[in-house]
Amino acid sequence: MTSTQSPLIILDRDGVINHDSDRYIKSPDEWLPIEGSLEAIARLTHAGWSVAVATNQSGIERGLFDINVLHAIHNKMMNAVAEKGGRIDGIFFCPHTANTACSCRKPSPGLLKDISRRFGRPLNRTPIVGDSLRDLQAGATLECDLWLVKTGKGLKTMAAAKDPATALPAGTRVVDHLSAVVDHLLQEQQ
Repeated sequence: MTSTQSPLIILDRDGVINHDSDRYIKSPDEWLPIEGSLEAIARLTHAGWSVAVATNQSGIERGLFDINVLHAIHNKMMNAVAEKGGRIDGIFFCPHTANTACSCRKPSPGLLKDISRRFGRPLNRTPIVGDSLRDLQAGATLECDLWLVKTGKGLKTMAAAKDPATALPAGTRVVDHLSAVVDHLLQEQQ
């Protein structure tokens, strides 16, 4: 990273920024922020960070909602962040199910590679925050700084990590929520 580039963070959406649902977030009304997440993004914005979101949205291929609904959900999220004084600089999503052979669905690193190209930088040491193993695996592929939050599916991910087949990638830091990640990052930035 050159001195002219702002630091970059990559966030998963469901379970990190907003409450997750096993039935998918299918409408703007179902998108509900996790307490403190919008303020955490605003604190990053005020500290000069760029914020990207990388999210699997297989509900599109499943026919649960279409691209226009996804855009409406993301508009609601961006407006909610803006109301708190923050900004999301890019949203990258995979519309495919796990059965589709694509390179964009996490744990594949395709979305992250798109972010790297769009922001014009390598992602090694870039913080990535997720609530699932696949978020962390995608980040580990590109040597990102890995953060697991206990919100969303985070506690299930931690419980599953006791099995070596689903262990967290080396170096993963575990915290309660996005706000705690931001606390750490801003402290390290000083």
